[in-house]
Amino acid sequence: MAAKKNAHGRHDATAQPSPVAREQAEAGPHPKMRRKEYERQIRVLHGELVAMQEWVKESGAKICVVFEGRDTAGKGGTIKRITERVSPRVFRVVALPTPTEREKSQMYVQRYVQHFPAAGEVVIFDRSWYNRAGVEPVMGFCTPEDTERFLQLTPAVEKAMTDSGILLLKYWLEVSPDEQTRRLESRINDPRKIWKLSPMDLKSYSRWFDYSRARDAMFAATDTAWAPWYVADADDKKRARLNVISHLLSQIPYKPLAHRDITLPKRQKDGGYVQPDLPLRHIPTPF
Repeated sequence: MAAKKNAHGRHDATAQPSPVAREQAEAGPHPKMRRKEYERQIRVLHGELVAMQEWVKESGAKICVVFEGRDTAGKGGTIKRITERVSPRVFRVVALPTPTEREKSQMYVQRYVQHFPAAGEVVIFDRSWYNRAGVEPVMGFCTPEDTERFLQLTPAVEKAMTDSGILLLKYWLEVSPDEQTRRLESRINDPRKIWKLSPMDLKSYSRWFDYSRARDAMFAATDTAWAPWYVADADDKKRARLNVISHLLSQIPYKPLAHRDITLPKRQKDGGYVQPDLPLRHIPTPF
């Protein structure tokens, strides 16, 4: 049974989990997915994302996808898997830096609005306006009153978005304390990952339960009928990516691509072309 909604369209926190959800919780986590199986499944989903892309272009749909979650939960990796086989002209990733002094003086949501999708676009926010509900209050970058005002106003803002024709999907990636510790430790001595380990990450790590309280308040205030939150267990990154992509596809009414019989045309004749002897600089070939 799905969670009930209250009069404001928000989920009832007292609703009981479904029997299927209870069975899954009691059964424990799945074993880690093997690379070969993951590659097989992601190949299929990438094909579906291309089909979705063509439908978005043809229909003029406006799709906005928000990714939030714990540090190290795999938001960036999931977004990369979504976008790696589609056109950057259709799929656009927005990851805004720290606001400038001018932006700090604006209405809070103002700098995000300019990035909302136009017809035929999919915009993915790698963190979003929900900074005001998470990292900002936990790290002391805004006042409690700022956050309370944000939580009160955001459902109306998102209602205006969806009323304008934007399909808004919000994902929260959740990771366990032990897995977060493992991932942060793996970044310390890995030159490929050290850039991901900022002083902010270390400070945030010590505030697990502050983030939990902020997350819970955010869900309670902004999980609405028109813009619900979808939560993904991300302890297994491969499974999380597949689950998020398959869910994303299920929320969009695209149609499979029709098969096209394509034959390569014949190449032109050389017409007497002779490659000139130019002093080109070829790169070294150590591999």
